[in-house]
Amino acid sequence: MTIEEAQSTIDQWIKNNGVRYFSELTNMAILTEEVGEVARLMSRIYGDQSFKESDQSKELGDEIADVLFVLICIANQTGVNLTEALKKNLDKKTNRDKDRHKNNSKIQSK
Repeated sequence: MTIEEAQSTIDQWIKNNGVRYFSELTNMAILTEEVGEVARLMSRIYGDQSFKESDQSKELGDEIADVLFVLICIANQTGVNLTEALKKNLDKKTNRDKDRHKNNSKIQSK
């Protein structure tokens, strides 16, 4: 699925199942909540925290997909074409960071 297809699919899902988009501010709060759920799971999988019973059934991919879903909702309702925005953002990063990471001794392979 392309980013454009994802934006269209989610827009149709909202219209068919969700009635309407939540307000932009509500979706921003939901996005923050979903990112927190990813952070919670990451701290248990890759960090030092132990799993609680309520965390056992959680899947990282599903939690990341929740973040992506809400992010796409926000893009849709604010008129952002994510394909174009991502292309522009990658160009910006490429121009800005073309040598920065290559010259960073902290991330060089040993």
